[in-house]
Amino acid sequence: MKISNSKNHSGNLKISRDSVEEIAAQAVGEIEGVFSLAPLPATLKSFFFDRVSDKPINVNFDQSRVCINVAVNMKNGHKIKNVTENIQKQVKSAVQSMSGIAVSKVNVYVAGVCS
Repeated sequence: MKISNSKNHSGNLKISRDSVEEIAAQAVGEIEGVFSLAPLPATLKSFFFDRVSDKPINVNFDQSRVCINVAVNMKNGHKIKNVTENIQKQVKSAVQSMSGIAVSKVNVYVAGVCS
């Protein structure tokens, strides 16, 4: 579990990867057109070098910024572009406002469309 560190005049602040993932999951759950979270697709690199995870959200810390990968199943009848853009905006806004960590990008993978 990677932890983001920051210092302020009151002391140190540590935010776990799990906390950032939960903030992102809650933000995704509020988006119209999202049916559910889905497991992220495994990459060739993760298959050989990391353990393959069935988690729907992956957070990568890079110094003082974070990159978030999210996989979703969408509801039928919604425009993929509109829903994914809303996911990107909401996740970035929620993580930055609740944790104070800068989000460099939010990648969204549409795993399927459900009725």
